[in-house]
Amino acid sequence: MPTTSLPTSPRRLLSLALPFLLLLGLRPTSCGGQEADTADEKKPRPATVPAARPAVPNGYFLLPIKPGQPNYLAASMGELRPNHFHGGLDIKTDGRTDLPVHASADGYISRLKQSSFGYGNVLYITHPNGLVTVYGHLNHFLGPAAQALLQKQYEKQTYEQEMFFAKDQIPVQRGEIVALSGNTGGSAGPHVHWEVRDAQDNQLNPLQWGGFAEIQDHVAPTLQAFAVEPLTIDARVAGSFTKAVFTPKAALPAGAALAWPDTIMAYGTVGILLQAFDRYDNAWNKNGLQRVDVRVNGQPLYSHVVDNIPFPTGTRTVNQHVDYEWMMTQGRTLQKLFVDDGNALPIYTTGPSKGKLRVEDGQVYTVEVKMSDSYGNATPLTFVLRGQKPAYTKTRSAAVKKPGLRWEVTRNILKVIAADPDTARHSGNLTLLRGSRRLELTPSYTAQSQTVYLYDLRAGRPDSLSFGGITKRFDRQALIPAGTEQGFTDSFVSLRFGPQTLFDTLYLQTSYKDGAWTVHHPRQSLYLPLGVTLKPATEVPDKEHSAVYSVNARGARAYVGGKWDGNQISFMAKTFGQFRIFADTIPPTARLVSRGAAGLVFQVGDNLSGLASYQLLIGGRFRLLRYEHKNATLFTERQDTLGPPLRGPATLRLTDQAGNEKVINLNL
Repeated sequence: MPTTSLPTSPRRLLSLALPFLLLLGLRPTSCGGQEADTADEKKPRPATVPAARPAVPNGYFLLPIKPGQPNYLAASMGELRPNHFHGGLDIKTDGRTDLPVHASADGYISRLKQSSFGYGNVLYITHPNGLVTVYGHLNHFLGPAAQALLQKQYEKQTYEQEMFFAKDQIPVQRGEIVALSGNTGGSAGPHVHWEVRDAQDNQLNPLQWGGFAEIQDHVAPTLQAFAVEPLTIDARVAGSFTKAVFTPKAALPAGAALAWPDTIMAYGTVGILLQAFDRYDNAWNKNGLQRVDVRVNGQPLYSHVVDNIPFPTGTRTVNQHVDYEWMMTQGRTLQKLFVDDGNALPIYTTGPSKGKLRVEDGQVYTVEVKMSDSYGNATPLTFVLRGQKPAYTKTRSAAVKKPGLRWEVTRNILKVIAADPDTARHSGNLTLLRGSRRLELTPSYTAQSQTVYLYDLRAGRPDSLSFGGITKRFDRQALIPAGTEQGFTDSFVSLRFGPQTLFDTLYLQTSYKDGAWTVHHPRQSLYLPLGVTLKPATEVPDKEHSAVYSVNARGARAYVGGKWDGNQISFMAKTFGQFRIFADTIPPTARLVSRGAAGLVFQVGDNLSGLASYQLLIGGRFRLLRYEHKNATLFTERQDTLGPPLRGPATLRLTDQAGNEKVINLNL
């Protein structure tokens, strides 16, 4: 019987190194960083002109919650969220559910969906101009759409459904109540998520057409920090090949202008980054910026306007719009004020430099950054860069007691940091080894007895690195260009990269130890999922109940799944990280916690894989249950007019993702 299922890197350095590169059999390339002709050029290039706005008159759309009354937003269009831009407005509902939700304009209900995840219960209305409004996290649908849904749920005997309606099948008028507000799906509190989309499913900022009188905003954005980052191997900021983050000594009031008091020394191609937020009147929520403009010495360098985000393909590009690694390691979101490789969003206006600034020796650059919200409130930031060509410098630190060697890869640049308590005793060079061949790299600078060496990996990957008696194997096993189909395999794992798996070139690092597969590291993001096959070192005894789980740094496990083929299991990974195989042999649990006029409420749980499906039969007849994963409850609804009465013998059947089943017999 059917059951309800749940969706589950200087040119100088290179010229000196050229003879050694040829000996090594490595391919020399330009040191100009992003300008090099690499496989990355096969990727779609970023659009430089924003898409035209649809011809929508001010006042065309009605605010769907309490129209004509004061209203407040919990979130704005384009907020920077984990793995996505926020695609619309989150309208507060007085901290409660079941407020009337009004159709924003004439049209017809074209689609609805019920789910315990994502948008939860969501309704789509198509309008005569081709635009679509989306209403998410609803508690209940109303009218003919609700009846059609209920009938289909009983026909299919499953709660989670998606329905599409023909034009004019369910017409609605502007202001008509079409649903009640809720807290369903991925919502963290009661509100309505409201979007405007075009016919191509691009998410459009509803506030771009003049805003709404119900939502007042006289508060300008607040600057938290800005940063300047070297982008090419010859670049430096404050003499270092490191992102420099500048934070005001005291918290700035909203809209406060900041003229950074110190001149920032830099050289080469650099990028500017920004951390800021916006607020609306009488609301504490930190919202996103709508627009950022950058001018240098009075001339435009870069601009972005978050009014048009392609859905769903473009929204995950937020991970390339922001400094993803910084966010994952520092917990702070810096958005790039330049268009990085792999970013094809249509929200940018730039020149050929794509917002990257070339700083020349002895030149002065006055940088003006203007942050704006959708209501025109703006906050300025001004700072000065002075070009200073790098020269070798050295400082010592008594804290460094013994030699050490570590490295990191940024874009195509290998940055090696060698700790040395006695730099005068050693030659100071770093040796790159490939077989029996050697390449000596001279230091770029030494800070606090830690010497930095820079190398462009596009000239070829070394096998190992040696410094001061320390030799370490280079742990990046392969170069995977973006925009191509590529494979990688070793004794423990096979990987399948598609043309859109990566935003940019990947220097792959994998490992296996004690039943844990590490596929690169979660500090780098994927665009589309990566095909992964794990090859266990020993036979897995209970494949029927065994699956892949992702494991984070705190040891928390999340079900991924996978398909077994012999003793190998394959799955699609949305993120890099660590994966393990676990067997789940314990069935789900459930208990009846409430029975009354409001219906039945069951508390459910599962120890590992999570609930996959559920079914309630009363007197042998199917009775619809609704699932909310946030509070792990299954419950009946008063609005159900098709199911049997809530009395008599009943059976609740639960199945988890591993196939374990639990049957509970009840007498209602």
